[in-house]
Amino acid sequence: MLQPAPLPPGHSPDSKGVVPLSTWVLISNFKLSYNLLRRPDGTFNRHLAEFLDRKVMANSSPVDGVASMDVLIERTTGVWGRIFWQAEHNTDQSSKPLIIYFHGGSFAHSSANSAIYDAMCRRLTKMCSVVILSINFRRAPENRYPCAYDDGITSMRWAQGIHGSACLRSLGCDPQGRCFLAGDSSGGNIAHNVAVRAAEEGLPLSGFILLMPMFGGQARMPSEMALDGKYFVTLKDRDWYWRAFLPLGTSREHPACNPFSIHAPQLQRINLPPCLVVVGGYDLLQDWQLRYVYGLKQAGKPVRVMFLEQATIGFFLLPNSDLFYSLVEELRTFLDAPR
Repeated sequence: MLQPAPLPPGHSPDSKGVVPLSTWVLISNFKLSYNLLRRPDGTFNRHLAEFLDRKVMANSSPVDGVASMDVLIERTTGVWGRIFWQAEHNTDQSSKPLIIYFHGGSFAHSSANSAIYDAMCRRLTKMCSVVILSINFRRAPENRYPCAYDDGITSMRWAQGIHGSACLRSLGCDPQGRCFLAGDSSGGNIAHNVAVRAAEEGLPLSGFILLMPMFGGQARMPSEMALDGKYFVTLKDRDWYWRAFLPLGTSREHPACNPFSIHAPQLQRINLPPCLVVVGGYDLLQDWQLRYVYGLKQAGKPVRVMFLEQATIGFFLLPNSDLFYSLVEELRTFLDAPR
């Protein structure tokens, strides 16, 4: 198994020398606001969170060749999604893949209409030539496990049902043809669990993509100890978010946290499609992510790992580094691979 990347000599926590300055400022601002929103008693200042989270409207008129619209997925829970598609003239008339995207934010932060995720989905829609359905799922701690997973599978059913598939086909993709799940951080965790439920239900899925997914367990891994507080994230942060998301009274051996705990579904018995896992060398959860890759391989599942030694959390949010463009190329390769 790959080992955590050694820390460069002289680097202090959150060193500006590790990431582009614009990324450092972005994630540092996130970290500051996140610290304001979490309360020691496990509650969350949702009102302030919505005030601090810059939102943008969907745009039917294309911006940089990409248009978007919001769709209601489930009225009773209020779950909705934002669809992104290429609206400019395109000589390629073949059906485009659909990516159902689950944003990050440790199950508690951000939305499908958060400016940073709107821009990211818009960018990937154009660069990867796909249609993206970004899901605005319910968030913790107000909505604990399994709400986000329920919203994910509901969204997939909608996309492949009568109304959703008609809408998506009109935008150039077949949701029952090439359909992928993707997500970063906690969104990667959601994508895994929705992929498992989709396989159990027999819903067609071509693959799933996990960008530095948020997994864990009771034990402290070497990468957690070595990188605690070094690059934007602390173990104390992660502990708070797990307590906010998992059912009350459960440990981090709950299958929502540890997909290979004794309580988790036996993946060797589940017909999972190919998976791409992106791991960052400066992410303290990398050992859990690599353990996930190893577990999939042991279960006989097709899995690719992209290990980016100098990647921190959030490197994919801005197109300002070679790491970002390497990721885009890997995504294209994975999406276009024969199934």
